[in-house]
Amino acid sequence: MEDLLQYLTNKARDLGVQYTDSRFQDVKQTLITAENGSLRSYESDRSFGVGIRVLVDGAWGIASSTILDRKVLGQKVSEAVRMAKAARKLTASTRLAKVKPVEATFKLPIKIDPDNIPPDVKVKALLEANKSGRSGAGIKNSFSRLGFLRDVRMFTSSEGAKIKTDITTCGFSQSSVAEANGSMERVPEQRSQCAGYEFIEDGDWNTFAGEVSQLASKAVAAPMPPPGTHVAILDPELIGLFLHEALGHASEGDLVVSKESVLEGRLGDSIASESVTIYDDGLISSGYVVPFDDEGVPKTKTTIVEKGRLAGFLLSRDTAPELGLEPTGNARAQSFEHKPIVRMTNVYMQPGSYSFDELLREIDYGFYIRGRGSLGGQVDVGGGTFTFRAGPSYLIEKGELKHMVRAVSLAGKVLETLRTIDAIGKDFTVTTSVFGGCGKDGQMAKVGDGGPHVRLGKLTIGGRTD
Repeated sequence: MEDLLQYLTNKARDLGVQYTDSRFQDVKQTLITAENGSLRSYESDRSFGVGIRVLVDGAWGIASSTILDRKVLGQKVSEAVRMAKAARKLTASTRLAKVKPVEATFKLPIKIDPDNIPPDVKVKALLEANKSGRSGAGIKNSFSRLGFLRDVRMFTSSEGAKIKTDITTCGFSQSSVAEANGSMERVPEQRSQCAGYEFIEDGDWNTFAGEVSQLASKAVAAPMPPPGTHVAILDPELIGLFLHEALGHASEGDLVVSKESVLEGRLGDSIASESVTIYDDGLISSGYVVPFDDEGVPKTKTTIVEKGRLAGFLLSRDTAPELGLEPTGNARAQSFEHKPIVRMTNVYMQPGSYSFDELLREIDYGFYIRGRGSLGGQVDVGGGTFTFRAGPSYLIEKGELKHMVRAVSLAGKVLETLRTIDAIGKDFTVTTSVFGGCGKDGQMAKVGDGGPHVRLGKLTIGGRTD
């Protein structure tokens, strides 16, 4: 395959391009589902192909093929060059930041290849966990999944970059629906890791599924929280979701360049409390592993916020020159068929010094907002506002956790909310998911997020959002 990619690079050079890169991808996905004690589906899909990108007089041309034949792919190179020449008078000229070409191979170490585990073993493990998920009071539906993904990518450029990555990810998810007094509550939860099948073997998924169902059973009988603005503690799962949706997207360089982000023009400004430092990191433990982006740039640990001040953006090779900055390794493509666009990797907040008890102690009345059971939310990147649906949470009175409340909605302005953070926990968790990802411009990317427990002096909390 390396020889084939080099052939495409040489052919593009012969056609007089400024720059070219070729990306090969071989991805295999397996998803097994069970519902209420029965196997629902066992699906496995594999796709592979090559994407070719050329830059001619500042204009891009892009083509791809699933046919790994020199003649066919050579025709695709010519096609991409024709596209670029047709577009060069119609689009703004693209400038690429200079980077040092990298030659590297990165294979995530795994102990057990999921493909070496017989299907009946996987199905048995899933059905046992699904059965445990039916154990809670009032459980009407138990839906369980096992997911496996292996993503192999190769990158070659006319500048001399040659990179190969091989990432395996596994996970289990549980969604339980409980009913009580004519009311229903659904609680979804998952755990994934960039690892081999050992992650599944080492996990107690029967207990995990049972706990999700028990949470649904308790939540459906819990009262609604009183709406209003309150002191709140967000758990690591929810602070990760908040940072990803509310701040991460706003820090993506393409949105900053196009002036669609609330952070445009704010570099160096104070946008959060002084205790807040936020990173985007492709190699953080337990996140989704991104050692290099799809432009062959090493993924650096990028500081977005440092001690409350906006310190940087997430950048590709073409957005970095627009802002006078250096690329950060955040150009990512869903597949060989897609063009690289600016995307997050793993966004998280740096931990502080508070224990959970210390975070609670100073709260006379407020809420402990949990991420387990969250159904996501919506963010206006330009306006800087957000709404989220959190999971079942807890009332706090006089420094102590009290009774559970049903899933709550959260709303506010991103920067105002970041400024109300007055204490940060010393615990730390980052998670990823094999089952979904982050969507942008019609593409999905695997990401991770997290942080410590965080206390906010003011957060608008309501009842349900559905």
